[in-house]
Amino acid sequence: MKEQRRARAIAMSPAEVDTFLAEERTVRVATNGTHGPHATPLWYVWHGGALWLTSLSRSQRWADLAADPRIAAVVDAGEDYAELRGVELRGTVEVVGEVPRTGEPVPELDAPEQAFADRYTGGTVHHDGRHAWLKLVPEKITSWDFRKLGT
Repeated sequence: MKEQRRARAIAMSPAEVDTFLAEERTVRVATNGTHGPHATPLWYVWHGGALWLTSLSRSQRWADLAADPRIAAVVDAGEDYAELRGVELRGTVEVVGEVPRTGEPVPELDAPEQAFADRYTGGTVHHDGRHAWLKLVPEKITSWDFRKLGT
């Protein structure tokens, strides 16, 4: 993975990135489509050093990623300038499990699916036959925490 070079003074440590990604709930993902960039919000799970995304398998995002699996994802928080913080993850996604997901046993999905269910659906894993899983192991992580600038 590429190391962040610019703005090191406000960069989060790896532990801070893990904590931040575990606390926030929404990621904005950008894909490359035939008509240009496409950005959408999604729920996610940060598990095992990967960003796990569940996406409708019949969506513009899915079509874009099938043609070009490169993705950028941003999770951010803060209202005032002095409290802005976030993480950008870049890399290539891979599909994990069947498309669409119907619940066939896929050991690699056991932990991410349960973590997603615990976080968003009251602990019950749902397989609706419409969504499928994407895994992003970041090639580059850039982070910022303006709270480190002080007053």
